[in-house]
Amino acid sequence: MSSLLASAPALAPTATTVGNPAINITIFALFVVVTLAIVIRVSRNNRSAAEYYAGGRAFTGRQNGIAIAGDYLSAASFLGIAGAIAINGYDGFLYSIGFLVAWLVALLLVAELLRNVGKYTMADVLSFRLRQRPVRIAAAISTLAVSFFYLLAQMAGAGGLVALLLGIEGQLGQRLVIVVVGLIMLVYVIYGGMKGTTWVQIIKAVLLIIGAGIMTLWVLSMFGFSLSNLLGEATQASQDAGGKDLLQPGLQYKNPIDFISLSMALVLGTAGLPHVLMRFYTVPTSREARRSVVWAIWLIGIFYLFTLVLGFGAADLVGASAIKQAPGGVNSAAPLLAFELGGEILLGIISAVAFATILAVVAGLTITASASLSHDIYNTVVKKGTATPEEEVKVARIAALVLGAVAIIGGIFALGQNIAFLVALAFAVAASANLPTILYSLFWKRFNTRGALWSIYGGLVSAITLIIFSPVVSGKPVDPVTGKSPSMLQGVDFHWFPLDNPGIISIPLGFILGYIGTVTSKEYNAAKYAEMEVRSLTGHGAETASTH
Repeated sequence: MSSLLASAPALAPTATTVGNPAINITIFALFVVVTLAIVIRVSRNNRSAAEYYAGGRAFTGRQNGIAIAGDYLSAASFLGIAGAIAINGYDGFLYSIGFLVAWLVALLLVAELLRNVGKYTMADVLSFRLRQRPVRIAAAISTLAVSFFYLLAQMAGAGGLVALLLGIEGQLGQRLVIVVVGLIMLVYVIYGGMKGTTWVQIIKAVLLIIGAGIMTLWVLSMFGFSLSNLLGEATQASQDAGGKDLLQPGLQYKNPIDFISLSMALVLGTAGLPHVLMRFYTVPTSREARRSVVWAIWLIGIFYLFTLVLGFGAADLVGASAIKQAPGGVNSAAPLLAFELGGEILLGIISAVAFATILAVVAGLTITASASLSHDIYNTVVKKGTATPEEEVKVARIAALVLGAVAIIGGIFALGQNIAFLVALAFAVAASANLPTILYSLFWKRFNTRGALWSIYGGLVSAITLIIFSPVVSGKPVDPVTGKSPSMLQGVDFHWFPLDNPGIISIPLGFILGYIGTVTSKEYNAAKYAEMEVRSLTGHGAETASTH
């Protein structure tokens, strides 16, 4: 083991020492060509809105569950969490636990009811018994905000990963990588719609879980298939290198309030993520929606167990110093571990899977945000419900182009950030702005338009404001290993909010504002709530309504 540790720092100085760029490009190109061919084949009939937004509702629960896993297991799950565990041990694994437990909230409170009430987007549920125009505008703004933070994470991960594999060390080269990733993603979304995107996510989920499983067994085999031996040796290696005990809590979250805030965002955020919620509309019945979540929970749970082994394996076999100094920073832990285990070929395969992960998730985010713009804003607000499905799809594709450009620009600014952490910010915004309104809409008879608007805007503005003035954006001390601050902006400090994640403030505030807004308004549609309650619980009328 010591020989492996001794060789690990050699990976750090230059990106070109990690794998063979020609092999990596070949594997990347092969994946892109194959998936594009599949997208073209399955997306020939993407003319109607139902085909473009919901894949014609033709997916089974198992297929959709695998696709949900593919959508949910983002670059944060594979690259960010493995890196977080390798650097921070116990604290890093808390990401895995939070992301997994969050699915119980989605399963028990949201999935089936949302499928029965909605049509294409989250706003369909929120505006069902409220005033359409203001609620849809608010829901669309919230959807765009959550999607933007999530896109930041994926694009930043893409830049760091491909830069590591192709030997690109300069900022300009990494920015060009982000542009190329954005352009490939746009082809998936604009041509493939939800059907093409779903199949890319299914393929990617299968490859990711198989790839991570192989690496997990490989790592365990080096420690006698003993998790205890792995944890012990990784901790010893960290301490020998001047680090701390990885099994002790507090390496990353020294402030318990900061940890509670992160936990709230992770556990409550999934049930408010628009791109995850939109997946429930791709199945034909509420029963299949339930099956989707059960499949997703199993697959996601198994994968997050893998991340524990991969993270501690990287800590022992690669070393924290080599990981931090790689071009992708903390996000390079899994690719560097693959290189340590299987050399250039395994590195190329695992990295292509990670690249597929990024493309699939970015495509899902983009189609969700573009659907919100075309279905909620263009059709309902601008055209007052008179737009044809063909017009909606055309606007959605134009919106995807604009959103792709925004994602590329945002990804350039987010280069070098831990993407698991960036995703946690998206979860905080989703849990603050979307979840209170969704739960109130589904379960509170008295809920009204003012309550929805106060909840969405209050949760959204408070979460984003606290993020902007948090140490995430400015003010963190410089890391002695990398010579850079972990904050997004270097050399400035305007933070006044002490916590990294705003969830502990913004999530309760979203619920409180929704309550206050509701009780201070007399507006109430009893008949519409009764219809919504019957449909949400029985599914009666949901399929026929979705075709209008």
